[in-house]
Amino acid sequence: MCVKMGTNSSAFRQTLAVFLALVADACLVHAAAPAVCAVSFFWLSVWLFAVLRCGLALAAVSLLNLGELPPAPARFLALHSALPAALDSVTAALRLDDHMCGATMTAASAGVTRCWMMCAGASLAAALFWEVGVPDSNGRKVKRQKPRVLFMRVVRMYRPDLVLLLGGFCFLTLAAVCEIQIRFYTGKVIDNLRDDYIPDEFLSALFLMAVFSVGSSVGAGSRGGLLMWAIHSFKCRVKGKLFQAQTKQEMAFFDTTKTGELTSLLSKDIPLMAETVCLNINVLLRTLIKTVYTLTFMLNISWTLTCLVLLEVPVTGLIQTISYKHRQRLVQATHDSVTAANEAVSEIILAVRTVRSFNAEKHEARRYDNRLTDTHRLKTWRDAVRVVSLLAQRLTGLAIHVLMLWYGRLYIQRGQMTTGNLVSFMLYQSDIGHNIRTLIYISGHMLTSVGAAGKVFEVLDRQPRIRTDGKRTPDRLTGHVIFRRLKFAYPAHPDVAVLQNFSLELPAGQMTALVGVSGEGKSTCASLLKRLYEPQDGQILLDHAELESYDCRYLSRKIAVVSQEPVLFSGTIRHNIAYGLKGCSSDAIQQAAHQADAHDFITQLEKGYDTEVGEGGSLLSKSERQRVAIARALVRRPQVLILDEVTSSLDERSENKVLQDLLRRHDRTVLLITHRLKTIEKADQIAVIGGGGVQECGTHSQLMEKKGIYFKMRDKLSTAGR
Repeated sequence: MCVKMGTNSSAFRQTLAVFLALVADACLVHAAAPAVCAVSFFWLSVWLFAVLRCGLALAAVSLLNLGELPPAPARFLALHSALPAALDSVTAALRLDDHMCGATMTAASAGVTRCWMMCAGASLAAALFWEVGVPDSNGRKVKRQKPRVLFMRVVRMYRPDLVLLLGGFCFLTLAAVCEIQIRFYTGKVIDNLRDDYIPDEFLSALFLMAVFSVGSSVGAGSRGGLLMWAIHSFKCRVKGKLFQAQTKQEMAFFDTTKTGELTSLLSKDIPLMAETVCLNINVLLRTLIKTVYTLTFMLNISWTLTCLVLLEVPVTGLIQTISYKHRQRLVQATHDSVTAANEAVSEIILAVRTVRSFNAEKHEARRYDNRLTDTHRLKTWRDAVRVVSLLAQRLTGLAIHVLMLWYGRLYIQRGQMTTGNLVSFMLYQSDIGHNIRTLIYISGHMLTSVGAAGKVFEVLDRQPRIRTDGKRTPDRLTGHVIFRRLKFAYPAHPDVAVLQNFSLELPAGQMTALVGVSGEGKSTCASLLKRLYEPQDGQILLDHAELESYDCRYLSRKIAVVSQEPVLFSGTIRHNIAYGLKGCSSDAIQQAAHQADAHDFITQLEKGYDTEVGEGGSLLSKSERQRVAIARALVRRPQVLILDEVTSSLDERSENKVLQDLLRRHDRTVLLITHRLKTIEKADQIAVIGGGGVQECGTHSQLMEKKGIYFKMRDKLSTAGR
């Protein structure tokens, strides 16, 4: 209760302080307007006056608010002070009619009042848009205040394209101001179409109208080119950073994150994020400039008709707010549906051989068609909400337009307005309605863009859960590996422990075979040794030093793994064997291929080592892919080699040749994981895994004499082979 009362008291005090500051500012403007108008250096005087107004207003708010200066009132007052000076500077720079120069702050008393109120309203609208559309990053509602932090981060990421952005925004201002001037001089031309027109005035108005048309075209074209250049540069740069951040993550990240979500970040969210600054701010600034400048002209023509036109704002805002709430929910649902459809396509294409072998093409086609139907339904509802919203806004605009024409006719009959002025006002009115709708729409679109940026920054900011700051790079490595009391569970299933109190020693220069039933943790040991995952407890030592203390790049060369389902990349056999190595010689590639029993089949191919393997190695048989993968591991000359069920795809001759070559070498530690018990009889050590730990360990003869688990597995194998 006390907190709530304190909060209400603070808000009331801030509101009262801003109100009193505005009253004082209005008095200052009326008192100082003649003096500002009389100064010779017009631009300097209006900007010095703006600084004076801003300083006095902020000082007043700070004093009345007990020494504190809240950010929201400070932004509003600063904008309210600077906006008139900016309008007067633009007006003076364009050398408009004398009655327009200094219209904001240096006109007659009635004009000063109208323009002061207009600037206050525009500043208040901009401040409210910023507070509601892009909330603060500090405060009680942290979740709602996050978009502003994300928006500023996107702006900072555009620093390399700062010159392009500045150029684009300069041309944006030129195009917006010239478009307004075209409307003004259109009215001048119409007024000079009467019988007693003055030729010089007519030709002057026509000439200026043509000049501003050319300026508008040049400004719009240059603005679009520069901003699109900046967008493409931003997308290329951020996509590279995001892809690099994704590939640095540990395997647990990919286990718990869907592939469709990661690809969607690159293909959809980054382009949407790039629009946050360039396109959205482009439209926002252009619309704000045109709106404020248009209101200035409209007030000078008729302030009563201007007030009538502005009645459209609250009605349109209410319609837009209601429709945005429903449409945003449908947009998110549509995005999720598209992601699910993309994931289904990726899954089906990757497993197309399995789909074909089980004759499930129609089933998968129906599944994908159902996803597309859901997406189509959501998009239909989303577009229906948008259509109803636009229809209501257009009907509101039409009603206001009819009322404006009615009162305009009355003013012409009374001699309070010329026909040319009414035409100019109608052109301004059509622009102001469109601009207001654009401002309301762009506020919602910016939130969508910032939301996409949030997803991208989550990945960019994410640090891998596996330490990568190791520095050890010893010149000599024996390959002595020790698993000490490991406990591990996969992140996707944290409650299911795969390894519990697991301990095993891999002697340097020897072959150790891991055997056991599926799912007992054999491949998990290989993944932990390769540092694809981190154990929740325990240690892995390499030459009596913790594995995480070694440099990651060093370990990637010293520890190599060949899995049961090797992955080859599109390219040649030579490229796949030397994958990830710089300056790998042809002799080293061929020597590794000889050791993997791959050289013979490679040389029989038409292009030899330059033969394309196809996507995922689809142009090679499984046995050939396996031997290329073994050669890829051996070309690195690793100190620790992990073979995870690699011999299951090899024929008996190739299997014996590969294993015999590995057994002849005593300078490399080999970890062999296999279900084929006949292939491990010559291993230096056999470890039987079960229940999360090592059940038995020894040589083939020792385990057979023990007549334990390994003996029973061999006996069962012999019985099955009879």
